[in-house]
Amino acid sequence: MKRIAVFCGARGGRDGAYLGVAAETGTALARRGIGVVYGGGRVGMMGALADAALAAGGEVIGVIPESLATEEIAHRGVTRLHVVQTMHERKALMADASDGFIALPGGFGTMDEFFEIVTWRQLGIHDKPVGLLNHEGYYDKLIALFDAMLADGMVLTRTRELLADAPVIDELLARMR
Repeated sequence: MKRIAVFCGARGGRDGAYLGVAAETGTALARRGIGVVYGGGRVGMMGALADAALAAGGEVIGVIPESLATEEIAHRGVTRLHVVQTMHERKALMADASDGFIALPGGFGTMDEFFEIVTWRQLGIHDKPVGLLNHEGYYDKLIALFDAMLADGMVLTRTRELLADAPVIDELLARMR
């Protein structure tokens, strides 16, 4: 994988609790020579991810809608920053520029991006690995829901297996390969 899209928030969580995992992810990807494609912000988890990847000598490509460039404060120090018109353009460009996808802990925006990319994989729109970084059990309830969906016959085993999860970035990257 040359580049991985990382979905994460413009916030750091309660008391900045998730900034460290974002920085660890950026550093780990850069050290492996994997470029980061992300939402283009310089604040919160997005900023921590980008800054850590850049500090480790990595490539960082930001994609941010014009309407959020001020609110999320576009990161002008990344390798390449694309300012697009819509969220749809953002997600499509991030998908096209990436060889895989990781969701860090996040909110509604992270979930929107994550679920769309998983659905695209299920539909065969792409065949790129998708992972959830389940830092300190953040996604335990979501993973339990996925397993319940499988048990209830709402998703097939092969569909459920399209998604990797792990508690730390090194393990997640290994599972995504």
